Amino acid sequence: MPAEKDRRHPIIFVRGYAGGQSEVEETTADPYNGFNIGSTKVRQAWTGDINRHFFESPLVRLMKEYGYSDVYSDGRELPPDKPVPERPIVIYRYYDITSKDLGTGVREEIEQQARGLAELILNLRDRICGEGAAARSAFRVYLIAHSMGGLVCRAMLQSDDVLDAARLKEARAAVDKVVTYGTPHNGIDLRLIGNVPGFFTRNNADNFNRKRMREYLGLPPGPDDESVATLNGKFDPDRFFTVVGTNQRDYEVGGGAVRAAVGPMSDGLVRIANATVSGPWTVNGKQELRHSPRAFVHRAHSGHYGIVNSEEGFQNVARFLFGDARVDGLLEVHSISLPPKIERIYLENKEKEKRGEKIRPIRASYHFEVIVRVRGALWDLHRRTVAEGSAVFRSFDELLRHDQIGLAGPRHPHLFSTFLSRKARVNTNRQGLGFTVDLAILVPQYEVDNKLWFDDHYEGGYLFRDKINLEAIPDDSVKGGWRLKFGYDSRTPNRATTEADATPGDGLVAFRVPVKQTSKPGIDAHLVLTARGWA
Repeated sequence: MPAEKDRRHPIIFVRGYAGGQSEVEETTADPYNGFNIGSTKVRQAWTGDINRHFFESPLVRLMKEYGYSDVYSDGRELPPDKPVPERPIVIYRYYDITSKDLGTGVREEIEQQARGLAELILNLRDRICGEGAAARSAFRVYLIAHSMGGLVCRAMLQSDDVLDAARLKEARAAVDKVVTYGTPHNGIDLRLIGNVPGFFTRNNADNFNRKRMREYLGLPPGPDDESVATLNGKFDPDRFFTVVGTNQRDYEVGGGAVRAAVGPMSDGLVRIANATVSGPWTVNGKQELRHSPRAFVHRAHSGHYGIVNSEEGFQNVARFLFGDARVDGLLEVHSISLPPKIERIYLENKEKEKRGEKIRPIRASYHFEVIVRVRGALWDLHRRTVAEGSAVFRSFDELLRHDQIGLAGPRHPHLFSTFLSRKARVNTNRQGLGFTVDLAILVPQYEVDNKLWFDDHYEGGYLFRDKINLEAIPDDSVKGGWRLKFGYDSRTPNRATTEADATPGDGLVAFRVPVKQTSKPGIDAHLVLTARGWA
């Protein structure tokens, strides 16, 4: 792994959509386009006292904790007579031209904004590296984007019409990692009309229409309901991180009218299902579909209580950019027992199926809640719950009867992808990286003969509920380079005492932690944690 200082590449911030002209002017009047705005909220201390918690802003925190600097000097941006700071933060001010004060007042199309981003990357490279061939080849940047800014980044990375081929190739090669906050990667959908219509062209609102998105993302034509949230093999999904907001209630734009139009299971503007990306990627000569790593945080789309201006968002971004390890959590479900009365009907159905007789339809679904926290932190790194509309949903058939519904294999819930950092440890004398997974599997409502089954059902029951304490320990003496200890809060509170079974692979190691509840209904599963080094 390279030394940490070598991984602190220049950062380019890309802001989101500005609607009316007044918002454009407000945006461009701020040197940092809003990325310097923080938040203050209250927390209750152990004494019962109410204290204020200050989040200074992502830009200030990067400066204070990671040694970054802005590029303003003597009232100018990147003045030619001044050297570029060692670790620069650059704001891509693509709305300046739309400003009547700073530009022409003419709004550019997203293809032009993407072209400007590519040119900014190349200009920054030239300023930092000069004509040195080795330095230019090694030059890398991080892109951090909010909302539509993520689509500007994708257009630059995916569309071949943005710039001439040679310069575009150079600009893309310089992008090491991308982070998006609350980006509508699959467009914006409204409750009553569906996807934003293509005729909403005022102030480029059609940028969130999937047909228009296909044009500027370089995707082939497709039906309106087909997802456009794919990187299409143009950028490694593993290096593209999405931070997803789940709190629509705090989104106050339009006096709450926008969040009402978008509806629940959103950050107030972007639906949770539309805020992540995936993409085909070639691995060992074979093409496979990869979902990019993502974190869910209970924050709104924007504002002082928004996703960008949050401790949760920043901690995820910092670990993705500068962390040491990546850990993915998958729940491998072996069996789920049903309530005794329904299980009898289920077993009868299996016998009827063998005889070709008519069965009594049974349907069941499950919600998987997961909260990931790191040791010593007062915030959640990743959070998906039923109450916040973000829990993982699976049907019984998806888990255990996949062949009956045409799936190639069971849809085991992918619970999280998280990044850990030794630098961010509270106690630096401890070698391991400590984190917890608060896992809950909710008892579903069952349907038999197309009717809800309420016999012996109590709302709020769980098949499994426990906090699993984990410690990932780097160890060069074992294959895979990592060991993992675990413990259940119900047995060993706040301690990881048991060595997990490990299966080393190419550059990674998979650990298996039992998740079992023997009652009926109950579950037999394993939390499969895949750890790998990250740089």
